[in-house]
Amino acid sequence: MNRAEQATIQALRGDLALQIARHVGRDGASQAATAKRLGIPQPTLSKIMRGQVEAISLELMLRIAMRAGLSIVLQTGQEPGEAGVYSSGVTPSGPARITSRIADQARRATSESAHSLTPAERLAAHLKHNELVAALQRAGARAAASSRRSGR
Repeated sequence: MNRAEQATIQALRGDLALQIARHVGRDGASQAATAKRLGIPQPTLSKIMRGQVEAISLELMLRIAMRAGLSIVLQTGQEPGEAGVYSSGVTPSGPARITSRIADQARRATSESAHSLTPAERLAAHLKHNELVAALQRAGARAAASSRRSGR
């Protein structure tokens, strides 16, 4: 495996750990109870919660995400920086959720749209979304580089 592939997989591991940690954090249950429910040792869950996932396989983390009921999309790209994991269909609850009429309308519209699409249309929408996210990431990287060069 070359260096770019390793960096992409590590980026996916880190993002997936973040999505799992956010989901588990919303649960409010103890790590021991959550680990038992997910079928993993508590120290493994603790490592995921802290983002220390270098030694945890991407496959195991995908299994954990599925057991947790997460709906996720993995994205790779031409460069490791374009890789990411996006969680869809999970609405945060509890006091951490910021309410917004516009955001709530957008969530409802997205959910309704997703349910009305065929699998092929849903795949096409995900691909388009991934292209847009990658373009935004590249633009952000260019802007950051430009800002560093100009000393801002």
